[in-house]
Amino acid sequence: MAHIIVVGNEKGGAGKSTVSMHVATALARQGFRVGALDLDVRQRSLGRFFDNRSAYLAQNGVDLPSPDFRELPEIDAATLDESENVHDRRLSTAIAELEREKDFILIDCPGSHTRLSQVAHTLADTLITPLNDSFIDFDLLARHDGATGKILGPSIYSEMVWNARQMRAQAGLKPIDWVVLRNRLGAQQMHNKRKMGKALDNLSRRIGFRVAPGFSERVIFRELFPNGLTLLDLKDTGVTTLNISNVAARQELRDLMAALKLPEVEPVA
Repeated sequence: MAHIIVVGNEKGGAGKSTVSMHVATALARQGFRVGALDLDVRQRSLGRFFDNRSAYLAQNGVDLPSPDFRELPEIDAATLDESENVHDRRLSTAIAELEREKDFILIDCPGSHTRLSQVAHTLADTLITPLNDSFIDFDLLARHDGATGKILGPSIYSEMVWNARQMRAQAGLKPIDWVVLRNRLGAQQMHNKRKMGKALDNLSRRIGFRVAPGFSERVIFRELFPNGLTLLDLKDTGVTTLNISNVAARQELRDLMAALKLPEVEPVA
């Protein structure tokens, strides 16, 4: 069975698609057979990344290891059972096709609550939740007393993950390994970083996730997107010298892949 990685967060702008692009491509470059799905059928950030990648490879005559990106299949409503949801069938059909031939399936979820996203979370072996280093984003996970620093209770996204865990347990599936990434970190605001770190550590013990390092806020990610490239592709596309920021970004990707502890994954070179 393919190992399913879901990248989810019900708030936009946390860097889900950037994480999805790099994790999926890092796995492909290690020789794994990787499938990828984008459940944001409106914005299609991950889908457009792979469109850009295909165009770049064709225009430049180069061959880079790449995930197998698939669109969700269209479903004839007449084939649905009376109580069956069309979105459930679209996702289950895509997963069934990929599972037969892939080692990993990565699913990028939209930055909002949708039926597709909800179902995808129940399929996750590994759930990656990128989170901006801000208490605005922290509120997605838990309600927080700003005066005392106490956690008042889980918030909407955590409750959705809890429900997904319950459904997997009832089906006899292994627990979700939930990894929260401190993403898009700035170079300043050390006091806020310490407060966020403490709050996340406290919350992780209460609702059961691991905290891992994500990506800093860097221009390179925006520059790579139009060509569908990642940090790991640069040397293979003629970039022989990396600046300090690019080297640091590659190290962040290595640290992220190591922190995910995915099965049979070697350290990123």
